[in-house]
Amino acid sequence: MLRALIVDDEELARRGLEIRLERFDDIEICGQACNGREALEAVRSQAPDLLFLDVQMPGMDGFEVLRRLSGSAMPEIIFVTAYDEFALRAFEANALDYLLKPINDERLNEAIERARKHCDERLADEHRNKLLKFVCELTGKELTLESALAAASGEQVRYPKRIAIRDGTASNCIDVDAIDWIDAAGDYMCVHAGGDTFVLRGTMKHLEELLDPDLFVRVHRSAIVNRHRVTAMRPHRNGEYFLQVGDQIELKLSRKYKANVDRLADRI
Repeated sequence: MLRALIVDDEELARRGLEIRLERFDDIEICGQACNGREALEAVRSQAPDLLFLDVQMPGMDGFEVLRRLSGSAMPEIIFVTAYDEFALRAFEANALDYLLKPINDERLNEAIERARKHCDERLADEHRNKLLKFVCELTGKELTLESALAAASGEQVRYPKRIAIRDGTASNCIDVDAIDWIDAAGDYMCVHAGGDTFVLRGTMKHLEELLDPDLFVRVHRSAIVNRHRVTAMRPHRNGEYFLQVGDQIELKLSRKYKANVDRLADRI
């Protein structure tokens, strides 16, 4: 059974998709949201397997919702869009699932079938990798690990205090302690800092070696968190935990990293 969340600012659109999904025996609608902020809260509270996400919404649009979702807890995403043919080709080039409004039943069948296949863990990782690549192209900002040490104001320190960012032709830096959390899939990592997201090409292992272990804790094979940003922690099944980061983000601490629970608990 796939738990699905419908996100659209139009009530009729949500109801129409809900009716179409009733004929799928393995789809259970666990909730609906009418804007991006509600969507983030619903993903955190309902933990859906599948997210039908409207692209064009006032305020926080679908791309911004995608940017704020954490890789370790990201559901499978099917975009719902009224974009023109040019934009659809861009979606297809990134292997993203999408439905064009008004929704066609045959296309819905195809999207659901892809979602079923993506429930396989290996395929899910590939999907997240492509989503992160899309975020990279969307934001145009990229971290450069090669210049990270040089960005530490010339100081000879074990862990850099700042990391360089290339944004188009300009180069800037962010303070490492401003990083809230990092998630990864394959060779792409999203570094979330101060409400912004930067995408890095590299490995989690390499980045972890650059970060101060007194400040940053590995909680999942695809997630690192700033321990000062963890505001709550609740147990999950099989010895896992859910960590709340700030007001909107929830990360999973997997069994493999259960030994790090004490390093987080003393901050709550």
